[in-house]
Amino acid sequence: MSAPKPPAAKRVPSRREHHGEVFVDHYEWLRDKADPAVLGYLEAENAYADAVTADLEPLQRAIFDEIKARTKETDLSVPTRRGDYWYYARSYEGRQYGLQCRCPVADPDDWVPPVLGEDATVPGEQVMLDENELAEGHEFFSLGAAAVSLDGDVLAYAVDVVGDERYTLRFKDLRTGEHYPDEITGIAAGVTWAADSRTVYYLTVDDAWRTDTVWRHRIGSGLPGQRVYHEPDERFWLGVGRTRSNRFVMIAAGSGVTSEVFYGDAADPAAEFTSILGRRDGIEYSVEHAVIAGADRFLFVHNDGAVNFALTEAPIEDPAAQTVLIAGSDDVRIDGVDAFADHLVVSYRGDGLPRMRLWPLTATGYGTAEDVRLDSELMSVGLGANPNWSAGRLRFAATSFITPMRVYDLDLATGERILLREQPVLGGYRAEDYLEYRDWATADDGARVPISVIHRRGVSLPAPTLVYGYGAYEACEDPRFSIARLSLLDRGMVFAIAHVRGGGELGRLWYERGKLADKPNTFTDFIAVARHLVDTGVTEPRRQVALGGSAGGLLVGAVANLAPELFAGILAQVPFVDPLTSMLDPSLPLTVTEWDEWGNPLADKDIYDLMAGYSPYENVAARDYPAILAMTSLNDTRVLYVEPAKWVAALRHAKTDDHPVLLKTQMTAGHGGISGRYERWKEVAFQYAWLLSAAGGSPHPGPPGTLA
Repeated sequence: MSAPKPPAAKRVPSRREHHGEVFVDHYEWLRDKADPAVLGYLEAENAYADAVTADLEPLQRAIFDEIKARTKETDLSVPTRRGDYWYYARSYEGRQYGLQCRCPVADPDDWVPPVLGEDATVPGEQVMLDENELAEGHEFFSLGAAAVSLDGDVLAYAVDVVGDERYTLRFKDLRTGEHYPDEITGIAAGVTWAADSRTVYYLTVDDAWRTDTVWRHRIGSGLPGQRVYHEPDERFWLGVGRTRSNRFVMIAAGSGVTSEVFYGDAADPAAEFTSILGRRDGIEYSVEHAVIAGADRFLFVHNDGAVNFALTEAPIEDPAAQTVLIAGSDDVRIDGVDAFADHLVVSYRGDGLPRMRLWPLTATGYGTAEDVRLDSELMSVGLGANPNWSAGRLRFAATSFITPMRVYDLDLATGERILLREQPVLGGYRAEDYLEYRDWATADDGARVPISVIHRRGVSLPAPTLVYGYGAYEACEDPRFSIARLSLLDRGMVFAIAHVRGGGELGRLWYERGKLADKPNTFTDFIAVARHLVDTGVTEPRRQVALGGSAGGLLVGAVANLAPELFAGILAQVPFVDPLTSMLDPSLPLTVTEWDEWGNPLADKDIYDLMAGYSPYENVAARDYPAILAMTSLNDTRVLYVEPAKWVAALRHAKTDDHPVLLKTQMTAGHGGISGRYERWKEVAFQYAWLLSAAGGSPHPGPPGTLA
């Protein structure tokens, strides 16, 4: 049987000129998704990808079956108390989506979460929301907000059935099960209740999908929403939330480098909002309300004179009169502070990993702070659901690459750490059969780049290796457990995470040295990691594959041009591979807000030249490339499907090898991909089967390795 023939996109020259530089784009016509020719081309690419990967279907089925067999399908989360109820989520075997439930608290003084049956009926259980019912009849479904009013009577929830991240907000009376007639369309995902339990705050987006306006709506009033605040600066996006103390509603305006926070009385349904510290270019800050020694205070985490941020406090009446609680440090990045009635929780990064410090409050001020103890060096820790201002326990979670997620309560009176749940992994999983460790590569400029390495013990090296990276927005690729990843590890594959510059693992400067004019460091760091893994005998170029999504798709796309010889395959998920075209068009979603991250090539020729030099699409050339799989979604509003579509067409036209280049487009999904857990597992199985095949990995899982 002859090999399937790839689609050939027509070439229609389109001239772009900026700063005296001309670029001829032959595939810009693919941008019009209303054009039947464009949809026909995407469908043809899907058919070609299916034909080329048909021989991988047995492996895909095997990986899907393994994920399913290891997952406890009928399960429920650890209940979280708020008010007079315990709240939790359920899942059932065979159902794509979850159920949002609650049951009444038996004893007002009891903060110990009840042990609930997975199948059994819980006395007084109320199913507030069955996502399966809401998703019925829709090819895509996403639940955004699901927030209960403070009095426990009304559920506000928002759903998206298209994938464009514009939600419809509805209200359900939990006493009667009936819906209010109020229905608000086209909002962003979240919703915040005011303290009166009848007023909600929500956000809408502009034509560029930027959250630009805060609205207030009183349910059952029959009145339209009231505009509370509009952000006119197109570089800034908005967020809204309520303090844990329930005293204030906070509106945050932020760009990539500057922020401003406003506060209003949460108990006043007509509250006016006041800026706390104003807006100064380059200064970022977040605000938390605390009560210290009986006095109301604002706590600030800010970078004014502290590159890795400092923690300060000030009276609410005079927020500029700040006292330093934790000074800035070159080694420790303060991420945030959470205030409770009797303690603070400071989240920070040390040695490239997330950590958490408990700081008791006393009648006169502050007690002695202590770190939350972890079980291993490569664990990450973070707060769990803690909605209550005053409670006897603190909920937190910890995990590593080989340790399933553990949920704990910390008894604040005794200091006892109580394990409430460890993520179940069926089929006899043993963490001791696997190895996780930190390694370091040296970049071209001498920077030491951390690498997290995970593999099964006893694996024979060099082995097939998957290198993953992201490297943007100060996002951190912290240790986390994955059931799906076991299907790779058990087939002898090494999983390596390149913690490249542009991420935030090693503090703010690690991020800043991988953005704007320093963006190329992100790409060269990733190449240094890949070379290090080869030089140290972990793998070989013919057995090494790369994976990245969104901004990480830009990363692996750039690497495909810079060092194609290091990889046997590259998988780019919703990849940002045509960044210069996007950053030159302020009308596109998110472009203006992104200029703080990438630079403004419209105004700055140096940035234009820099982006032109690393854009994966614009630097495709007549050279050998590894096998490439690009995956995208038609309704993605963050990275438009046209970027990978153009990239694949250009690669196929220019490359000099016979390695397949594939484009797979989800026709009813958005940036987060397809919806429904079983459909997601199928997509992961498709991706992992392709990666294993490209790396020459075994299609069959092997026996447990020899324990070291």
